[in-house]
This record gives sequence, C-alpha cells and structure tokens, in this order.
Amino acid sequence: MIGLGVGQGRTGLVKLAGIGFYRWAAIVALALCYLLVAWQTADRVWDLGIASLAKSGQRRLNLYVTHLRGQLGKYEYLPELISTDERLIARLRGSPDSDRIVALNRYLEEVNLVSDAADIYLMNRDGLTIAASNWASEPTFVGQNFSFRPYFREAMRGKPSRYFALGTTSLKRGYYFAYPVRDRDEILGAIVVKVDLSEIETNWSGLREEVVIADPDGVIFVTTRPEWRYRTLSPLRGQLRERILASRRYPPGSLKALPVRSSVDRGDGSRVIALELGTTEGRRSESRYYLLQKQAMPEAGWTVYLLAPLEQLQQQVLQAVTIVTAIALALLFLGLGLRQRYKRRMERARFEARTRDNLRRARDELEQRVEERTADLSASNKRLSEEIEERMRTEAELRNTQDELIQAAKLATLGQMAAGISHELNQPLAAIRSYADNGQALLERNRLQEARWNLEQISELTGRMARIGSQLKIFSRKRSGQIGDVSVKGVVEASCAIVTPRFKHIQAEIRVEVPAEQLSVRADEVLLQQVLVNLIGNALQAVDGEAAPLVWIHASIAEGQISLIVEDSGSGIADEHIDRIFDPFFTTKDASEGLGLGLTISNRIVQEMKGTLTAGNSDLGGARFEILLPAAGAAALGPSGLRQVSG
Repeated sequence: MIGLGVGQGRTGLVKLAGIGFYRWAAIVALALCYLLVAWQTADRVWDLGIASLAKSGQRRLNLYVTHLRGQLGKYEYLPELISTDERLIARLRGSPDSDRIVALNRYLEEVNLVSDAADIYLMNRDGLTIAASNWASEPTFVGQNFSFRPYFREAMRGKPSRYFALGTTSLKRGYYFAYPVRDRDEILGAIVVKVDLSEIETNWSGLREEVVIADPDGVIFVTTRPEWRYRTLSPLRGQLRERILASRRYPPGSLKALPVRSSVDRGDGSRVIALELGTTEGRRSESRYYLLQKQAMPEAGWTVYLLAPLEQLQQQVLQAVTIVTAIALALLFLGLGLRQRYKRRMERARFEARTRDNLRRARDELEQRVEERTADLSASNKRLSEEIEERMRTEAELRNTQDELIQAAKLATLGQMAAGISHELNQPLAAIRSYADNGQALLERNRLQEARWNLEQISELTGRMARIGSQLKIFSRKRSGQIGDVSVKGVVEASCAIVTPRFKHIQAEIRVEVPAEQLSVRADEVLLQQVLVNLIGNALQAVDGEAAPLVWIHASIAEGQISLIVEDSGSGIADEHIDRIFDPFFTTKDASEGLGLGLTISNRIVQEMKGTLTAGNSDLGGARFEILLPAAGAAALGPSGLRQVSG
C-alpha cells in the first residue's frame, strides 16, 4: 500500500513536471516569435522610411542646386561684359588723368550697385588693384595686391575663372568671377566680380534638414549650421592642408573634420551617418543620425550635401515596434481570456439546466409585455406621424406666406421708389433726345466728328439707364433659395443705386467704406440686397431734416465673420423701443409710411442665412444696425482704399 502510494505520487510529479516544461517551452517560443516579428517590422519600416526620405531628399537637393545655379548665373557674364569697356583698357595702359580714374571708380561702383554684387575691382598684370567699386570706403581694395589668388593667375592665362575664398581685406566670404581684360591679343589685367554668399545661408536657415556646400577639397564654406563652417567632411592630409592654408582661403584654426562616428553606405550614393554633437552642461555628448545625399556642381567645382535628420524616422520605427508589442500583448491577453472563458463555460453549463425553466417563463412574460408595448407604440407612432405631417403642412404654408410677404414688401418698396427712378430715367431720356437732334443737325452739315461724340454720349446714357433697370429687376425677382458667395462691395453699391433716387431730395451724404472686392459673404444675393435697401432707406428717412445728414455704411472681417454696419446721424432709437424694434407691426412712423414689418422681415432673412441682425445707437447720434454673416471661403481684407459715394 505504501509502495503504491509512493509510485502514484511520483507519477503525479512527472505529469506536473511535463506540464511545466511544455508551458515554459511555449512561453519561450512565443517570446522568440515576438522578437523576430519586432525585428523584421523595425527593419522594414526603417528601409521604407530611408527610401522615402532619400527620394524626397533628392528632389529637394535638385531644388537647392538649381537655386545655386540661378544665383551664380546672374553674375557669370558680368566680368566679360565689363572687360569690353574702353575706360578699363585706358586705366591699365597707365592713364594718369585723375578725373578718368575717379570716373572709372564711380562706374564700377554704379555697376556693383545695379548688379547687387559684393565688390567689383580691376587689377593690372602684377595683381595690383587700380580701381574698385569700394574706392570711397574703408577698407578699400585699391592698392591691394591679390596676385596670390588662383583666379587672378587663371585670368592672366586668358581663361575665365571662378574661385571661393575668405576676403583678406573685407574678411567676408565671397565667390569670385574673374575675366581677362584684353587690348587686341594682349592681356593687360583682370576684372573681378565678388558675390556675397551669406544671403543664400540666410534664405536656407530654419529648414528641417541641413544643407552644406563644400569646395573640391571637401571644405565646408556654406552651411545652415554655423558651427560646421570651414570644417571638413573627412580629415585632410598634411600636404593638402598646408596648400589650403597657404592660399589664405579660410581663416586660421579652421579645417577641422566633422565628428563622424559612423557611416553606412546605402549603395545609391547616399549614406547614413552619425555625427557627435557638442557636450552641454551636465550632459554627455550624443550622436545624431542623418541621411547624407550629395550632388555635384561641376561648373563651380562644388558639391552640395543634404543632411536629413532621422529622429522622426527613429520615432516611426519605435512606434512600429510599440504597435507590434501592443498587438502581441493583446494576443497574449486574448489567449489568456479565451482560456479563462473556456473554464467559465464549463462552470456555466452546470447552471443552465436549473435556469432553463426560469428563462422560459421569463421569456413568455416578456413576449406578452412586448406585444402590449408594441400595440401602444404603434398607436403612438400613428398619432405622431399625423402630427408631423400636419406640422410640415403648416410650416410649408408659413414659409410660402413669408416668401409672399417678403415679395410684397419688396414690391411696395419698388412702388415708393418709382418717382425717384422715373426722375432718374427722364433726365437721360431728355438728354438722349437733345443729343439725337444735335447729331442729326451735325450729320446734315457733315460735321462727323462732333456727330460721333453726340452718339457716344447717347450710348453712355442708355448704358446708365440699363444699369438702373437691371438693379430694379434683380431687386424685384423672388429669392433663389440658394446660398452662395456674394461680394459685399457689389451688393452695397447695388443697394445704394436702388435707394438713392428715391431719397435724392434729402441731399444726404452716403459714405461707403467697404474693403477690397474679394471681401465676400455666404448669403442669398437678392435677400441680402433687400435687407440693405430696407436699412439704408430707414437711415435716409431718419436723417431727413438734419443739418448735415449722413449715412455711414462700412464693413470689416474678424474670426471668419463679416460685419456690415449701417449708421446714420439721425435722432436714434429710444431706449424703450430697442427691445421691440424687431417685433412685427411695431413702428414709430406714420401709418402711411409703413406697416412695421421691414425690420421683422430683415431679421428673419438674416437668421435664415445663418447670421444675426442687431440694433443700437451710433456714435454719430442716430441708429446703428449691424449684420453679421459667415465669410465666404478665405475672405480677407485687401490693401485697397475705401470708396465714398454721395447721395
């Protein structure tokens, strides 16, 4: 018995040990799979990111090189053009005339100013500068000898030359264009144009990537990172370093190599490099990774490098690994959850038999309640549908009534304006008749030029009458129901054109201050014009009898809203009337002048166009009405002036 118990115990331990081994083996296998997937994901995201960055970087690099070529191309033919001037040859021949020397210096100064170059100077065959654009400033190149410069030696051999160096006199970086000055076949000297390259660095500053321009020896002379200037991309050998220092192209203490900690060639001409950044207080030096791409400029002997930082790509790789880790953890928790769910399902099966009868009874009761509730809901839905249909019919009738009321108000306004418009049309008609009679008489006398002038006046008058008629036609038609982009200036001028003839007897000044034509609102043009006609007409009625009647219409934009304000110099709105100003049939005018519906209709129109209409008193002493409407698109105030129209 004891032996049997011991044997069974050993068997149980072996089973437990087997279960533990398989569990740990599964955990190790899952961990290895996770590491493999994470590594493959990171490698794939890195390769795709580098390829995308290299493609976009090559495009940007082409743009930088094109910009450089354009900047240098402006000055490429300038030395050759200047070298043909006879004054240079006369000066190199040793002309002692001081007036001519001053004239030559002034000529070089003027050319330098017009071409926007840094300096222009003339050297004789010994390399001595005998004329310069900076002759009147200190320090000047006049009297300086630059025979040690390679560009001078090349020019004296009869070849145009280019060269970059740090100026020994000005201590400023410059790119030099040199060209020989000939008198027939004899080379008398060289003319040099110096171009300042600091502006290129200024234009390229603030970019996300770093741009570097290196000379044929690998020395950086233009860079968006000032601490890299006059450093090299790789260490220079002894003789090459001594030759560069002897040429005095760069300041002493320069030519140190950039701290490249690692460099990996990608095979397509680009490299991934790690640069060691400088140490800061309390921090050790750290590396920053860049994608290095380059493009040669053979005509200048330069190489342009683009260093795109890889911090964002590293973040993308980290995010991808984080996502893989999150998915792995989610799958792990899902497996644990499924395992736990299986255990609970087995436990739940034991309770299903006992609860089945209770669920059946509860289901029967629930079905009965659902049937009763469904019947109640059906009856309620039927009543609600009937109420909705009735409300829709009522709203349609109300909308039609409102549209008819708006149209009636517009036609009533047109009737009131008939007298003024008639007067406006009678004057052109009388003038047309007079010009026609004059033209007939002039034609009979063969005075064709004067007859043509009379016909031109008739054409202008008929155009004026057509514009008046077109404004009335637009104002009188029903609204389109469509919201669109409406020019504020255009609708204000059209409204003034409609209202002005009616109130011409008041002799009021209508001051319109609306910014540029592109200031537009989202509105119905016809309805917005009706609102403005009503507000401007009310303002003109309010200033009737004033000593200096003034109606001021102005607009502005702020935070996507356009404010259109109509103010007058009348007596204003009484405090007790401001709260009731938009109530239907409320008016302070005589019954013959209106029913009190104009402002009510205007307020409703502005609300339908997603705007607001507010009333108050103006600093001018009269009433002030402000319309706020959404701006159309990217509406903005332009720089144009304001227009004033007098009525």
